[in-house]
Amino acid sequence: MIANLTFIGAGNMASSLIGGLLAKGYPADRITATDAQPETLERIKNALYINTTTDNLEAVNNANAVILAVKPQSMKAVALELAPALQKRKPLVISIAAGINLSSLEKWLGSGLAIVRCMPNTPALIQQGATGLFANKNTSEADKTLAQNILEAVGLALWLDTENQLDAVTALSGSGPAYFFLMIEAMEQAGIKLGLNEKTARQLTLQTALGAAAMAQGSSDTPEELRKKVTSPGGTTEQAIHSFQQSKFNLIVQTAVEAANARSIGLSSELGE
Repeated sequence: MIANLTFIGAGNMASSLIGGLLAKGYPADRITATDAQPETLERIKNALYINTTTDNLEAVNNANAVILAVKPQSMKAVALELAPALQKRKPLVISIAAGINLSSLEKWLGSGLAIVRCMPNTPALIQQGATGLFANKNTSEADKTLAQNILEAVGLALWLDTENQLDAVTALSGSGPAYFFLMIEAMEQAGIKLGLNEKTARQLTLQTALGAAAMAQGSSDTPEELRKKVTSPGGTTEQAIHSFQQSKFNLIVQTAVEAANARSIGLSSELGE
């Protein structure tokens, strides 16, 4: 059976998930999106030909799965509004809001619902995302399969052993694209300083980043092994690696990811109950 999906919120992440589902052949007439902004709904309806409405309660009436894609600051109000309708129908609920834990969702939505928390990242916008998922005890294997299929429409989707691992996912892959953008930015600037023009420095840096990621993804070697294979003794790469190591590059990255993890934990306290 093809499930009826309702997206509460039609922003970039919801649009990317819907686009990914449609690209994989999911029927547009089984997808509904809501948003407080009529112009947002008009745009997504014209682009993706799905059902749209500004009425959240109407949208969940026939839903088998409800994807909560609103901003974390709006989640409590939206959840409390939807709670009576969701308690009546008992659909699968999927939250993609950062910092809103299961205990808060269960308090706002009421008991007995199957709820999956997930943390996608921005490359989902081009179907290259990485997502961690965790389900509450009410979630069946069929529910988990449906949630995974929805998130896999935009990339990799992995189940976690504990809910608090979502903070680590947020710190690693949720925030991670920005870390790589920072590295790309720094390499591009270094190339320009060495005499390359901006366009050439950018093209070479981006293709190098793409190629390195593709090699790492397609190889059975660890990143350490791959690094050693391109680091000839006495060569240029070795000199650069020595410079990174002298600056404690690994420690810099570890400290940054730990800082993001701590902030993710803090947001859960600030935004939830």
